[in-house]
Amino acid sequence: MRWTPLVLGALLLVVQADLWFGKGNLPYVMSLHAQLAEQQATNEAARERNARAAAEVGDLREGLEMVEEKARAELGMVRPDEIFVQLNPPRTASPPAAPR
Repeated sequence: MRWTPLVLGALLLVVQADLWFGKGNLPYVMSLHAQLAEQQATNEAARERNARAAAEVGDLREGLEMVEEKARAELGMVRPDEIFVQLNPPRTASPPAAPR
């Protein structure tokens, strides 16, 4: 009768040791949860980026306004009856040199 509590206590220690130091220990599981949360955030950002790209593709397929806007902005294209004027920002004046 005296051995039963000792055996049960030893088994409890073995189970607890496996829980803390075994293959599926708690720190490892917690790190997996952190990795999962990070991957889910990355996936959500990729979903948003894909949705924006899909919307842009849809706009390009449906309307010529988007194509014209992109051609003007990215390629500098103008219509035949337009004049292209480019304004440069004013340069900042450098301080005058000190007399010698």
